[in-house]
Amino acid sequence: MTRALVFLVAAVVGLVAWSVPAPADQACKPVVGHFEAVLVPPGQGHCPVAPPPPEQPALCTAGRVWGGIQGNYQFVSTGILSSTAIAGPPEIFFFTGRSTIALKSGDQLLGADTGSIDLVSPFGGFASLITFDGGTGAMSNATGQIRLRGEFSASEGTTAGDYLGTLCSQ
Repeated sequence: MTRALVFLVAAVVGLVAWSVPAPADQACKPVVGHFEAVLVPPGQGHCPVAPPPPEQPALCTAGRVWGGIQGNYQFVSTGILSSTAIAGPPEIFFFTGRSTIALKSGDQLLGADTGSIDLVSPFGGFASLITFDGGTGAMSNATGQIRLRGEFSASEGTTAGDYLGTLCSQ
């Protein structure tokens, strides 16, 4: 019953967020494109040093996006949970984190990143939702969302896929 309530609340929140229009001073545009990235080891680049056990290890990536949004991006996890916590398959993990996209214009686009990823099996699929919540320059009040889907290769430490969604900015 508790799980059903969580899904109901998530559905209602999703519908409300979807139905809220962008502020009047923002222009929204559909964005479609591709991405690729590599894993960044803890303590290197933008990835924080992993905290001691039993804390969760940092999961970080760095790569590029092209298409409707163009630039370099970084992801840093803020939480990882095995799906076994809700009787799911052991190879699937849920994650939250922050994504930063350094646009070709020099502005940055920031967002909360949530999703699921198969870190263990050879299938390596994942799906993510980035909800934009600001940035710098023309992106300082950015809103919108992109949905990402792709493949993750644990053996190569790479990920690649596509995205689509809406970006609203000044």
